[in-house]
Amino acid sequence: MKKIKNLYKFFFLLLVVVACEEDLRDTSFVDGIAPPSEVSATYAITQDNTGAVTITPTAQGANSFEISFGDNSEAANLNQGESVAHIYEEGTYQVTIAASNLVGDVVEAVQQLVVSFQAPQNLVVVLENDAAVSKQVNVTASADFATMFEFNSGETGVSQPVVSGNIGETVSYVYADPGTYSILVTAKGAAIETTDFTVDFEVTEILSPTEVAPAAPARNANNVVSIFSDAYANVTLNELPTTWSATNFEATTVNSDNVWKLTSLDFLGMVTNYDTGIDLSGMEMMHIDYWVPDGTTNELLVKIVNTVDGGEDIESLGTTVGGSWQSIDIEMTGFDGGNLANKEKITQILIDSDGVAGVVYIDNFYFYKVSAASTFNDGLLSNGDFSSGSDSWIVGVDDNTSAPVVSASGNSYYSVSVPNAGNPWEVNVSQKVEIIDGNTYTLTFDAWSNTDRSMIAGIGLSADPWSSETETINITSTKTTYTITKSVNGWGAPDARVLFDLGADAGDVYIDNVSLFIGNGNLVSNGNFENGATPWIVGVDDNATAPVVNTNGNNHYYANVTAAGNPWEVNLSQKLEIIDGETYTLTFDAWSDVNRSMIAGIGLSADPWSSEVETINITATRTTYSITKSVAGWGATDARVLFDLGAAAGEVYIDNVSLSKL
Repeated sequence: MKKIKNLYKFFFLLLVVVACEEDLRDTSFVDGIAPPSEVSATYAITQDNTGAVTITPTAQGANSFEISFGDNSEAANLNQGESVAHIYEEGTYQVTIAASNLVGDVVEAVQQLVVSFQAPQNLVVVLENDAAVSKQVNVTASADFATMFEFNSGETGVSQPVVSGNIGETVSYVYADPGTYSILVTAKGAAIETTDFTVDFEVTEILSPTEVAPAAPARNANNVVSIFSDAYANVTLNELPTTWSATNFEATTVNSDNVWKLTSLDFLGMVTNYDTGIDLSGMEMMHIDYWVPDGTTNELLVKIVNTVDGGEDIESLGTTVGGSWQSIDIEMTGFDGGNLANKEKITQILIDSDGVAGVVYIDNFYFYKVSAASTFNDGLLSNGDFSSGSDSWIVGVDDNTSAPVVSASGNSYYSVSVPNAGNPWEVNVSQKVEIIDGNTYTLTFDAWSNTDRSMIAGIGLSADPWSSETETINITSTKTTYTITKSVNGWGAPDARVLFDLGADAGDVYIDNVSLFIGNGNLVSNGNFENGATPWIVGVDDNATAPVVNTNGNNHYYANVTAAGNPWEVNLSQKLEIIDGETYTLTFDAWSDVNRSMIAGIGLSADPWSSEVETINITATRTTYSITKSVAGWGATDARVLFDLGAAAGEVYIDNVSLSKL
């Protein structure tokens, strides 16, 4: 500051010399300029927790200032009347104001600055038990002057906080046990001080399903013996429950779907009739859907009894899975054990628990024929769903090696643990099939893995000249259906193969429900509606586009159906050519806010109204349906894919529509 003072004096004297020679003879007035006095500063602090402070220095007799902010940042130089803005963190600072006059006299003053942010205010916390996930609490917090919040669950022996989130967002936490907990939510912002919210909150356990069980597929009445299902005609039960049952039984509904509710279940007994019973000898599979709460460990079992000829046998439904509907399919050959003489006269059926189960819901309990009743269509393949084991499938190019097939929850599928193979084709799975040059083929299959991986799928030759038509797909741990359509040109063979090259990455790979169709691929345009609604029309009005909505990034058809007098007025259709004598397979996803029946297929929308359709039952669960129909006696270039949504009021959704000609 002394250098600045001397510099000021020099320039001032220079000005005096320039001004007038007479004045040069008397410069004593310079020494008469008083140093600055009453040095201070005013602070303007914002109230938004940004730490922005405006500093305005003042002093008597000063023409400039140097401001040292007290936080080790670079000082600022100001002229008289100017201000400076600076960003502080919360805390206490010593601000130095150095005031200078015209001749360079400097007077310093140190002034304290306290930057105190506002703690979060107006904290509002919303706590809700999740409607679908048992013992899950959803937490949302909003507050002024806050950026995030922490959630303390109130559980003992658990590190707190258990979860945190941004203000305005919803976070979730699943408790180990239901009960009442002292919950603490702490809102935090820029201020050191925080704001708390405390409340005693009851965490509830979901003891009943929130969704209906998966819809049972359409089956020929001769190929199913239904004990309890809305999809089929049920057999007459003379006793339900029996007087000797050890459970509380209630016939109730879940979203209008009929279900059985069993509480304190040891075993539920039912009697068909004691004269002849029911004949299950021609059935190949038993199906049952069950729902138990999360954490249920009781094993469930089904027993069938023949009291006419004598004998019984019992089969387990596998390890119990709680919190969602579980669909179990068991091969009827499993009931060949025990002392059951035959399955022609089953008079008693029991649902057992290996201990007393708190609550069990039952739906879709029936026996059926796989070969005649399945909606799955293997097309050119045999045993594409692996339900008959592995005989028809081979690994690599060794026709004598059967594929490793496992069964879980009543479902058989291909399973292989892949090593880091030098040649990935050494670990492929394939089936021989005749491929004809010039034809188009559609391959569909389900695939999943314990790790994310790429694999190659298609059709081809497993020996020289190694011709093939394949695609690379990426699979994950989620079971997903894939479709590949390829035209064959320049090659063909009676012993070609469906090929799955599982890649060289180590891990477990699973494949199921493999189909290969000969045909022209998908005849429907924009069946997944990802290109909007343009190619689709409603009813028979070619000028009206279908209402398409987007949910979670997925486009699908949407219809709000009123109780129409003529249900065909609310159908969805697309024009396409249908050829007399050909066979077509229609697949699509459908779901609704209410259980309803609808009609799907192909046909004409004007006289003579020829069509090939089926009635299906859809629920709130998004499900894939498949309908295969042969056309005889009609055909048209402007026929349609038809969806008659029915006359029942409600919302209907359709997606992923495809039509293939076999």
